[in-house]
Amino acid sequence: MRHSDFSQLVDEVFGPAYGRALVREQVLPRLGDRTPAAALADGVEPRVVWHALCDALDVPEPQRWGRDDRRQAPPPR
Repeated sequence: MRHSDFSQLVDEVFGPAYGRALVREQVLPRLGDRTPAAALADGVEPRVVWHALCDALDVPEPQRWGRDDRRQAPPPR
């Protein structure tokens, strides 16, 4: 997953305004108590950040992929 894919999914799944607020402000223990923005800036792979954000907000698997039902990122190992 690229950073652009991450940003697009944030907008599609959470909406542009709320999604961007989540990326800036939601502290996630799974990411070392960092926000998604901080984790991305620190070099954490976007797919890892995406799954951590979705898991923390209980986003069901079928709804994680926005409008493109063929788009999926494998869960982090």
